[in-house]
Amino acid sequence: MTSVLTDFELGAVRTRMLAAGAEVGPRLEGSLISGGRSNLTVLLRDGVRRWVLRTPPRHGRTPSAHDVGREFRVTRGLAGTDVPVAAPVVFCDDEALLGGPFSVWEFVDGVTVQSRDQLEALDQPVLDGITDALVETLAALHRVDQVAVGLERLGRPDAYVSRQIARWSGQWELVAAPGAEVRDAADEVRALLVERVPEQRHTSIVHGDYRIDNALLDLTGATPRVAAVVDWELSTIGDPVADVATMCAYRHPAFDHVLGFPTAWTSPRLPDPDALARRYERAGGVELDHWPLHLGLAYYKIAVIAAGIDYRWLAEGAPEDGNDTAGSAVGPFLEAALTTLTADRPTPPTRGARCPSTTC
Repeated sequence: MTSVLTDFELGAVRTRMLAAGAEVGPRLEGSLISGGRSNLTVLLRDGVRRWVLRTPPRHGRTPSAHDVGREFRVTRGLAGTDVPVAAPVVFCDDEALLGGPFSVWEFVDGVTVQSRDQLEALDQPVLDGITDALVETLAALHRVDQVAVGLERLGRPDAYVSRQIARWSGQWELVAAPGAEVRDAADEVRALLVERVPEQRHTSIVHGDYRIDNALLDLTGATPRVAAVVDWELSTIGDPVADVATMCAYRHPAFDHVLGFPTAWTSPRLPDPDALARRYERAGGVELDHWPLHLGLAYYKIAVIAAGIDYRWLAEGAPEDGNDTAGSAVGPFLEAALTTLTADRPTPPTRGARCPSTTC
């Protein structure tokens, strides 16, 4: 692993950790775990203990993204609940130290399953257990009382769908993919979403980016479990149905092009979105009211994310971690949104009922 912090920077991090009450040895070492489009993730060691540091990339940062302060705040609130998170150590907003804010958490032992190859190495009973653990954890998150854990100010509790439509439509205007057909499809999706904004019946903490690779998994016992949910930078207060829809929408095969490699979450060995929705409700999650609207919005959101990655690749003139493939995902996700929003679905999925696979 590549070193990403200087000795001076590591010393500054150690000082902040000590001030927060952490027990740290006389010298820290730092190795890069991951970096690129998201936050930089650094493994810290003192020879005895381990921690994880997250900080925005040093170049190419975008407004409202890379929010390590939000990640720290959410995990601090969720510590001690039924939602497994890494124990927070310290947040520092002094950008003079590392060139940006940073947060530190205790290290959590666990397995990350990101690629198709990693998933294919697992037996089917293990995959079934992982799926159950993932949906049970998401349902547990949606049951957390945001006021009781001090996270009520994480976001507005109302009008979540309207705000999401406005946010992603505004982003689309900045990064719109070339081609009249794609632009027309995006305009049609946006119009359908605006026409069908439902009354919000549920409010909870939402992760915003939930799928298998944003969880650390404990596979050492008889039953797989989620050791910690990670990557909370898109979390807020909102409609939990939208969180489930995003999880389902990521199952679309075109998501491989967004990340630039065959992903674990698009594997046909995992339950289809229909089954995921049913498992979530059986796990005690909220009823999936207005499901087609939420799923259509989720597809639209991912289409805009893909367009943004493609836009930055074209602007920078060089691919990064598969960015050169993201543009090819925009059309399929917009098409999925249109199919979902225009199909005849008189009722949303209800608890215990089968949700037609074309709606999930």
